[in-house]
Amino acid sequence: MARIRITGGEWRSRLVQVADAPGLRPTPDRVRETLFNWLGQDLTGWRCLDLFAGSGMLGFECASRGAAAVTLVERDAAAFARLKENAASFGSDRLRPLRVDALEFATAASQQGECYDLVLLDPPYRQGWLDKVAPLLPKLARPGMWVYAEAEQRIETLGDWRTLKQGKAGQVFYHLLKNTNE
Repeated sequence: MARIRITGGEWRSRLVQVADAPGLRPTPDRVRETLFNWLGQDLTGWRCLDLFAGSGMLGFECASRGAAAVTLVERDAAAFARLKENAASFGSDRLRPLRVDALEFATAASQQGECYDLVLLDPPYRQGWLDKVAPLLPKLARPGMWVYAEAEQRIETLGDWRTLKQGKAGQVFYHLLKNTNE
């Protein structure tokens, strides 16, 4: 079982165990550091949604940097079991792990008016998840919402969100997007 460290905030350097689940690709340290350099290190008060949570590392990083609420959505049983254990180990009521399908959650959340400052998207590759989630983003958005997306290729847009910053690490393309129509 792999262990990955949190790169910043109140839980900096804390190790998190990662489940051995098919297709699970925890975001590397360098990429997470870049993301939070782009966003700023202080997410105090933010509401974050880690829609394909996997290991939960992106969501844990948000909470470590002060996010008020982080919802971690994962449907795989093995990945979710480890995610739930890790979330409990932080002893924080700001972490909300849920075992549910990402599209089902996003649809229900958008219908219930749940809105976020940051949506993190690191879905399984080659299954069209980003295209499926894009139409739901406007209803999940607080004004000024950021979207972070990892993909197997470069993306320029995701619905109304446009890539403002991007990078590549190994085979992974990562993007920070903003709704430029706001």
